[in-house]
Amino acid sequence: MDQLSNAAATLLSSRDRGWRGLDAEFLHIRAGRTHVPGLQTHRLGIHFGPTVNAHCQCDGRDLRRQQKHGDIDIVPAGLDGWWEDDRDCTILRLTIRPELLETAARELGQDPEGVSLTPQFQLRDARLESIAWAIKAEIEATVPSDRTYADTLGMALAIRLLESNGQRRIGTATTRGTLTSRQQRRLAEFIEDHIDQSLSLADLAIVAGLSVSHLKPLFHGSFGMPVHKYVLARRVERAKLLLMTTDMPLAQVALETGFAHQSHMAHWMRRITGFTPSMITRMHS
Repeated sequence: MDQLSNAAATLLSSRDRGWRGLDAEFLHIRAGRTHVPGLQTHRLGIHFGPTVNAHCQCDGRDLRRQQKHGDIDIVPAGLDGWWEDDRDCTILRLTIRPELLETAARELGQDPEGVSLTPQFQLRDARLESIAWAIKAEIEATVPSDRTYADTLGMALAIRLLESNGQRRIGTATTRGTLTSRQQRRLAEFIEDHIDQSLSLADLAIVAGLSVSHLKPLFHGSFGMPVHKYVLARRVERAKLLLMTTDMPLAQVALETGFAHQSHMAHWMRRITGFTPSMITRMHS
């Protein structure tokens, strides 16, 4: 029997990005019949490009349809099935680990032990689609964003999956639009003290004593930008300082300020300041 691994070629992947709870692959699927075995993770597949005639056998259902750009299939963990396309096609396959869905449930005020997904086929959901294409753009990028951005996308995806599954968002409203001065100070100090490390939304939420869903809007209201942009700006500022005051090699400056590598630092420094590391070094030599 043809398994997925024999019928698909990976065009793009998040495999080496260090994401947590979420994986993404942009796949070229050959025409024909493909068996997708049940896995321990939830799967979302979104069709990309020209329409194909598709036949799906999953969850006791036998579906024949025209699969259009943006059509979404949601397959819960443990469920296998067969998919057959009359011609080659491309899909974005997102793999969501159960623990990410459980975290999202807690953010929504739900019991994580009772969370489950219902199989859905040829779903149209503009918000899910928007998140999915943002994830695709991230695995296409030669210079990745800070990992907090991937954390944000993963949590947004998990929350929307629960919402589209008929779950209701509960208890996430807040009556204030900013952090307390103490929370702001603690977060700013924590980010500065750990600028050379990978900073996740979950880490920062713990420092602030908030849930991730509460932290994001309050952080934006207090600092004037999303968490991942603020962290990038602080990395760039620290890198500038090192370039201006030390003879440290560029590659070492990048590592000391939490960038993946020298090119990663150069990309964001130029984007944020308009100057490259070499230009800043020459100006202060």
